[in-house]
Amino acid sequence: MLILSLVVAGIFSYFTLGVDLFPKVDVPAVAVLVSDPGASPQEIETEITKKVEDAVNTISQIDELRSTSSEGQSLVVISFDLSKNGDVAAQEVQNKVNLIIPNLPQSARPPVVEKFDPDATPVLQIAVSAPRSLRDVTLIADKQVKQKLENTKGVGQITMVGGARREIHVLVNPGKLRAYNLTVTDVFNALRQQNLELPGGNLNAGAKEFTVRTTGRVTDPAQFNQITVATRNGYVVKVADIGYAEDSYEEPRSAARLDGVPAVTLVVAKQSGENTVATADEVKQRLKEISAALPRDVRAQVVSDQSVFIKASVESLREHLIEGSILASIIIFLFLANVRTTLIAAVAIPTSIISSFALMAAMGYTLNQITMMALTLMVGIVIDDAIIVLENIYRFVEEKKIPPMEAAVRATREIGLAVMATTLSLLAVFVPVGFMGGIVGRFLSAFGFTSAFAIAVSLLVSFTLTPMLCSRFLRPAMESADAHRSKESFIFRHLDVHYTRMLEWSMAHRRAVVAGSVLVVLSIVPLFLFVGKNFLPADDQSQYNVRVRTPEGTSLAATTNLTERIAQDIRKLPGVAHTLMTAGGGPDRSVNNALIYVRLTDSSERHFSQQDLMQRTRELMKNHPREIHTGVELVNAVGANDTNADIQYFIQGPDLEKLAALRPTTWQDEDHSQAGGR
Repeated sequence: MLILSLVVAGIFSYFTLGVDLFPKVDVPAVAVLVSDPGASPQEIETEITKKVEDAVNTISQIDELRSTSSEGQSLVVISFDLSKNGDVAAQEVQNKVNLIIPNLPQSARPPVVEKFDPDATPVLQIAVSAPRSLRDVTLIADKQVKQKLENTKGVGQITMVGGARREIHVLVNPGKLRAYNLTVTDVFNALRQQNLELPGGNLNAGAKEFTVRTTGRVTDPAQFNQITVATRNGYVVKVADIGYAEDSYEEPRSAARLDGVPAVTLVVAKQSGENTVATADEVKQRLKEISAALPRDVRAQVVSDQSVFIKASVESLREHLIEGSILASIIIFLFLANVRTTLIAAVAIPTSIISSFALMAAMGYTLNQITMMALTLMVGIVIDDAIIVLENIYRFVEEKKIPPMEAAVRATREIGLAVMATTLSLLAVFVPVGFMGGIVGRFLSAFGFTSAFAIAVSLLVSFTLTPMLCSRFLRPAMESADAHRSKESFIFRHLDVHYTRMLEWSMAHRRAVVAGSVLVVLSIVPLFLFVGKNFLPADDQSQYNVRVRTPEGTSLAATTNLTERIAQDIRKLPGVAHTLMTAGGGPDRSVNNALIYVRLTDSSERHFSQQDLMQRTRELMKNHPREIHTGVELVNAVGANDTNADIQYFIQGPDLEKLAALRPTTWQDEDHSQAGGR
C-alpha cells in the first residue's frame, strides 16, 4: 500500500506538471528605465543616469552596476549576489529611486523599476501584415489582435514593435504666428487646456442625483482647427488662422519586416511560473479564432514559437526514458533467463520514476531538460537495489531449499545493510548537487533532488515491494535430472570463465593493475583540458539571431534599409524559411540597433546544420561595410532577446572620444576574421 500510494500520487502529479525548457531560476537583477524625450545622451548621463547610479549604489550585495545612456532614455541594470532575494532587491531599488524623483528633470517621465525574471520570457512572436498603410495595420494589430490576446491564460505582456499609432499633428505657419504675436507654446497650451474632459460635480434633482462632466475632448480631427488660441484686438485667433490639423501617425521609432514585407510584430511574454507550452498553445488557439474574424487581406502569422523546440526536446527525453526502461529489462532477462524474476526486478523502474513526479510537483519543478535527464539517468540505477535483493532471495530458494516466503524475509535481512550502504553512497553523490551554489547550482538543483528522490524510492521498493513479489511469484526450478540451475546458463558460464581468468591475471600482476589505475586517474586532468566546455549545449533549434548595429546617428529608415538588405542575403541561404527584421525594438530603443530573427526549416528537411548556416551567415557579413557591426548568435533561451554572444568584453575609460578612437584598433582583428560576429 505504501508503494501504491506513492505511485498514485505520482500519476496524478504528472498531469499537473508544467513543460518548459529549463527549471525556473531566480536571478537577482533589477533594471531602472527613465525616459526623457528629446534629451541628448550627455544630458541623460549627467541629469538622470548619474543620479540613479548614486542612489542605488548604497544598496548592499551589489555585484555589478551597468548603465546605458542613449538619446531620450537611461537604462541602469543592477545585478546582485545570488544570495540576494530578487523581490527584496527590487523593492530596495524602488525605494532608492523614489527618493531622487524630485531631482530629475521636469520633462522626464516617471522611472520604471522592473525585476529581471528569466521565467517571464517571450514565447511567441506574431507578425501582422497587410497591403495597407502602416497606421491601419497597427490599429488592427492593436485593437483586434493584441487586446484580445492579452486576456489569454498565462500571457503576461504583449509588446508591439514596428507599429505607428494614430496621432493628430497641428502644423503652424511661423509667419502667421509672428503676425498674431503668438508662440508655439501658446498653441500648445491652448490645445492642452481645451482638449479635456473634467468632472463637474453632482447635481441633485429631488430624489435623484446626477453626475456632471464637462465634455471638452475633441472627437473629430477637423475640430482642432476651431480651437481658440488667443484673442487679438477683439478677434478670436483659431488654429485655422495660423495653420491646420491633420490626422496622421506618430513618428516611427521602430520597424519590422517579415520576409521583406512591412509588418507589426507582437512579442508575447508569459507570466512568471506559467507553463510555456500550455501558454503558447492557448495563444495559438486564440489567434486561430481571431484570424477568422480579421479582414481577408490581413495576415497574422506566428514566426517564432519557443514551445516547438521545448516540445521536441521533452518528447525526445520521454522516448529515451521509455526505451531505456525497456532495454534495461531486456538486459536483465538475458542474465536471469527467467520471465518472473525479470518482471519482479523491472517493476522497480516505473514505480521509482512515477513516484518521483510527486516530489517534482511538491517542489514546484517542471518537466524540462534537467529533470527529464535526471529521470532518464536513474533508469539504470533504481533497478540495482531490486536486483541485489532479488538475487539473494533466489539464492536462498535455489541453493538452501527455503520456501519463497521465508527466503524473502531472511535474504532481505541478510543483504539489507549492503543495499542500504549502496543507496546511501549514491545519495551522497546526488543530494549535494541539489545544494550547489552559483548560477550552475540554480539549474542543477532540480537534477540533484529529482535523482535523489528516485534513488530513495528504489531503496524503499527493494525492501518492501521486491520481497513481497518474490514471496508470491518466485518459483524455483523443478528438481529433476535434466533441470539446470540459474548459474548453469550459457551467459553466466561464459562470464564466469572470462571473469575468473581476468581476476587471476590481475592478482598475479598487481603492480601493473595499480599503475594502470593511477594512469587512468591522472588522465582526468589532460582530458578535462581538451574537452569542450559550455554553459548550455548548442542544440539545433532551427533558429538563430543576427544583430546589427549601425553607426551612432543613423536614422531608423537607414538602419531598416541596411538591415533588410542583410536579411535578403540571408534568405538566399538553403534551409532558411523566414526572416523577421526588427529595428529599434531593443530594451534601449536605439534606432541604430536592429535584430534579424532567422527561422530555419526543420532539421530533417535540410542538409546543413544550424551551426553551418550560422557560419555561412558570418561569411556574408564580410561583404558589408566595416562600420556596420554584426553578430550571429543563438537565440537566448533564458534572457529572451538579450545578447547570447560567446565572448563579451568592455573597454572602460573616462574619455568617450578616446574610447571611440581606440575601438576600431582593438576590434580590427576580430572584424577581419569574424566579420564583426562577436
